[in-house]
Amino acid sequence: MSDGYHHGDLRRALLNEAAQMIDEVGPSSLSLRELARRTGVSHGAPAHHFSDRRGLLTALAAQGLRLLAADVAAATAGGFDEAAVAYVRFAREHPGHYAVMHRPELLHADDGELSAARAASMEALMAGVESIPAERRAHLTTSEAAHVAWSLVHGLASLAAEGATPDLQTDDLARRAARQLFA
Repeated sequence: MSDGYHHGDLRRALLNEAAQMIDEVGPSSLSLRELARRTGVSHGAPAHHFSDRRGLLTALAAQGLRLLAADVAAATAGGFDEAAVAYVRFAREHPGHYAVMHRPELLHADDGELSAARAASMEALMAGVESIPAERRAHLTTSEAAHVAWSLVHGLASLAAEGATPDLQTDDLARRAARQLFA
């Protein structure tokens, strides 16, 4: 719980608190009234920045996708293996964002900011795949390879987020699985 909103960027404060709340109670239990209370603003304040609960979750998903894109892009310099680790690590370090990013039933699908953020995250993942020598992925187009890679890292990240991999070192597993995927 935050100490309340005092000044500055209310939109950012609401998104930060929403991510924290989702991590604690899940996206289905998020309420704008409780978000306002926890942020220390009037119950109508979130409506000034987000049309409704779905608008808030859409903005949070877009923010998460942009953060993910930046993390994956930065890691790509170390090759696809490190890009895969960055994806899995993002899910662990930003559980509130990750919980809504790929949940279309919670989001405004036609939101331009969300579409742009999705494109940026896919571009970052494709850049990671393009760092793999072409002969190791010759049987797939770059787009197909990116979707296969996404399936791998998203599956591992989701399993870890659900607590289904408690005894595994997910960073190391992501690194080794990425190497094996395009061996």
